[in-house]
Amino acid sequence: MLIINAHIIPVEGSELENGFLRFADGKITEMGSMDGLSFLEGEEFYNAEGRSLYPGFIDAHCHLGMWEDGLGFEGDDGNEESDPSTPQLRAVDAVNPMDRCFGEAARGGVTTVLTGPGSANPIGGQWVAMKTSGRRIDDMLLTDNAGMKFALGENPKTVYHDKNLAPNTRMATAAIIREQLKKAQRYMKDLEDAAVDEELDEPEYDSKCEALLPVLRREKKAFIHCHRADDIFTAIRIGREFNLDYVIVHCTEGWMVADMLQEEGVQAICGPILCDRSKPELRNLNVGGMAEMHRKGMEMALCTDHPVIPIQYLPLCAGIAVGAGLPWEEALKSITINAARIAGIDSRVGSLVPGKDADFSLYSADPFLPYSKPDKVFILGKEVF
Repeated sequence: MLIINAHIIPVEGSELENGFLRFADGKITEMGSMDGLSFLEGEEFYNAEGRSLYPGFIDAHCHLGMWEDGLGFEGDDGNEESDPSTPQLRAVDAVNPMDRCFGEAARGGVTTVLTGPGSANPIGGQWVAMKTSGRRIDDMLLTDNAGMKFALGENPKTVYHDKNLAPNTRMATAAIIREQLKKAQRYMKDLEDAAVDEELDEPEYDSKCEALLPVLRREKKAFIHCHRADDIFTAIRIGREFNLDYVIVHCTEGWMVADMLQEEGVQAICGPILCDRSKPELRNLNVGGMAEMHRKGMEMALCTDHPVIPIQYLPLCAGIAVGAGLPWEEALKSITINAARIAGIDSRVGSLVPGKDADFSLYSADPFLPYSKPDKVFILGKEVF
């Protein structure tokens, strides 16, 4: 199929004022100027009539399908509050793709999300990267293990203080993370030693350690929830100690220490920014924070943290960041290619490039305007809205 006469904004590469995009079997196969287009026999096409064609938007941090819309405990599968260290938990076993918010995401131009456990536990479990259209999660996945969720700061303290269990302090939260990573390191070494020495037995299977092996091997990301600057530096410290490929999630006070984070090469998923300062850790929330971090040279993605902010308002959040000083082009990158790179899924999504997934939206107006909505949305080449 073809989209013709579109203003193509690929994010990577030059814009095409009047271009075409060809796709088949869920992938982009060709794109270019209308001047160079040759139709294939029997080819179906859609005339965009000058509308703007954008890559599908990506929410790099949300809990879509983990806390179902309009339900209480019955639809709450985001936090396993019975153990502060649960790396063995997998979001793929909890996400309900029938949650109506998936449809709202797709209708808002959000075609890919990273979703998973919340921040009650210092180690929460494995996240997934998935499409927002489908009925069975197994058919919607980019990967069933995008990385491991860690959490620092107020949330673990609050949850386990109420239970009169550790962690009650930031020290204990960091200690629980270190202890589990140390155990996993020893488990990994024992496995490696047994593989080269037949006289050695493999260690007894440990689901927690096993789940952390891809993180210790830098095969998967460590997504570390933290708001305050001191927690951000604790995350950096732990990341350095264990040589993790880590990402700072939320990074609320990152703008206050952006120069130091840039020197550390920190990647950040920022947000939510369209919310009140609902807890002490958010007292320095600044909608202009992303603009300040950009000025210091940081690469960032933007998230809604759905259901904190309904996921369909991801483009609106990008517009708010623009209004607070973030360049428009950088705001677009924060919900496309930057989000894909930081999440480790840029080989498939994040820009309009032949070979990538055919996820895109057509807009008649700037997608960041509050009244704007896409005219059409395609996911894997199928029109979903």
